[in-house]
Amino acid sequence: MREELIPIAGMTCGGCVASVNRVLKALPGVKSVEVSLTPGQAKVTYDENAVPRATLEKAIRDAGFTVS
Repeated sequence: MREELIPIAGMTCGGCVASVNRVLKALPGVKSVEVSLTPGQAKVTYDENAVPRATLEKAIRDAGFTVS
């Protein structure tokens, strides 16, 4: 398991936090997700053999946010 902080730009409300939380938790191999509005970031614990970091970042971008 690997734990990473992913900086996210563009989140402005609790709904944004919920959206990022939902898309990351839906990925296979993601064990836990903690998304915070301030600072904009996601703390993700995941199996790097099941899901690479690039896939996490793509899910965030596809939800309408920027990985900074």
